[in-house]
Amino acid sequence: MNATEPPLPPDELGHRFTEVYDAVGPLYRRAQRLVEQGLAPEGISVGVRAVLTLLHRGGPMTVPQMGRAQSLSRQFVQRMVNDAAARDLVESVPNPAHRRSSLIRLTDRGRSVITAVLDREHRMLREVGGGLTDTDVTVCLRVLGVMLTALDHVDVDRPPRPTPPSPGRPAPRPGSAPPSGSGPAPTAPRRPGPAPG
Repeated sequence: MNATEPPLPPDELGHRFTEVYDAVGPLYRRAQRLVEQGLAPEGISVGVRAVLTLLHRGGPMTVPQMGRAQSLSRQFVQRMVNDAAARDLVESVPNPAHRRSSLIRLTDRGRSVITAVLDREHRMLREVGGGLTDTDVTVCLRVLGVMLTALDHVDVDRPPRPTPPSPGRPAPRPGSAPPSGSGPAPTAPRRPGPAPG
């Protein structure tokens, strides 16, 4: 990290961030596939692994807290928690700070499963190589942290806006059937409920 190097101008910084996003996309997809393959012995999904990892590192949390920590919708996290609970990997316990939002914590079995998963992944990551230094990794984390902070305003619980009609094709009237070949009619977005916790 060069403390004397001046910050990039905004226009150039935007171009460099585009390069980072272009690299992060394939990295994420390949890493997700590798994680999926590695989870086969435990029979759990990537989403359940994310929940177990959060609880392993951060202790008991509410569903909204886990959603905020991972930028995932509360509905998705709740489904993953339900799946994990059905496999006796997590359990709900009373939350002294909020009676309507239970804390989710690992069971002994859940702790054993996620410890085995993380140990196996750590052994794999040790083989990455590349001659990277601690400074290299620190700078990488700082850049990704800045990029993540810049997206703090994104509401992961808000449904995406419907795609506008293509030029020359009028927007369908509410309740009307979609034009032939345009796919199923869109469903009305659900309003997110109150955020407990």
